[in-house]
Amino acid sequence: MSDVPPSRRSALRVLAGFGALALGASACGPNNPDQAGPATTGPAATGRAAEPGKELRMPAEWESHARTFMSWPALESVWGDDLPYVRQDIARVARAISEYEYVVMMARPDQRGAAQKACGSGVEVIDLPVDDLWARDIVPVFVEEDGKVTGVDFNFNGWGNKQTHNNDSQVGRRLLRKYGIPRVQAPLVAEGGSFETDGEGTLLITESSIVNDNRNPGTSRAQIEAELKELLGMEKVIWLKGVRGEDITDAHVDSLVRFTAPGVILLDRAFPGMPADSWSRSSDQAESVLSEATDARGRPFEIVDLPQPDPDLITGYTDDFLSTYANFYIGNDALYMPKFGDRKADDRARGILQEHFPKREIVQLNIDTIATGGGGIHCATHDQPGKPVE
Repeated sequence: MSDVPPSRRSALRVLAGFGALALGASACGPNNPDQAGPATTGPAATGRAAEPGKELRMPAEWESHARTFMSWPALESVWGDDLPYVRQDIARVARAISEYEYVVMMARPDQRGAAQKACGSGVEVIDLPVDDLWARDIVPVFVEEDGKVTGVDFNFNGWGNKQTHNNDSQVGRRLLRKYGIPRVQAPLVAEGGSFETDGEGTLLITESSIVNDNRNPGTSRAQIEAELKELLGMEKVIWLKGVRGEDITDAHVDSLVRFTAPGVILLDRAFPGMPADSWSRSSDQAESVLSEATDARGRPFEIVDLPQPDPDLITGYTDDFLSTYANFYIGNDALYMPKFGDRKADDRARGILQEHFPKREIVQLNIDTIATGGGGIHCATHDQPGKPVE
């Protein structure tokens, strides 16, 4: 395993010894309010998550959360000397979210005490073996069926076998069993950061992150789209090209485009004057697709640029630093976004997000070490829809 944080910007090497996982085999949701039993496995052949005649949908992130799941980074072999600092970042994010909603931190049993001390009494730390902090990708994707929550397990395989995550690959099964949430095992490999929805049947996704032989060999885009519609209750899938092979995720959508309400999208933009690269071209391609597309209700998209900070002013900048503001997390009463150190850009991004979420507190957090590892606040969190836990 690498002795540096998992990068989303540097060249990657496939690690030997990671076994392939065995695969098992809509309704309108509310608009953004700011703008206005034992676990089971579903049929492996279809991955069907809903019973015939019942409504199934993946809620938007701005809808009510029962709790937020997070994961305590465990491995010095991944983070090296940065492990204490990335844990500080994770604890900072957990404490901030816990001011507004219930937070559950998954941790290895021998690390639970240290995690609890760092996160404080406002965060529940549970014994559940994990490897790293990327809760967005390892926790199942939650869908609702007639008001009941089901977890869709997308068979996490270390982002296409790029890293070994033996514990993280089992989080979906173990977490759903612990909370008595029914489980559907998808006939696909994917990660939670691959999906962005408006809660009304529209899904945004990058082709690079799922129509990829490192996840779904021999499976066509049309086949994957059909499965996603059935698994997640989608009516329309909008495909963006993304970027292959230049970061560990193969360019998850949650660092590129985000819904703020049905029909309204924030688009990550490189700092003005930066040389064109595969990432800025990906943004241009996304804008081109979205400007001509409509959502599942036939509405055209309003696209709002969300510019990145000046790399020369970022406090923790490295070549692998994820400097997008798009990787924010929408909580029940607050929105959590990074603060990178470019005061003008930080303030501008905060203003854009506040305009789109006027009823939520905008909380800016320093996450320099997480960002150095190629991730953000959204990557480190995963919401469970439902009535908030008291």
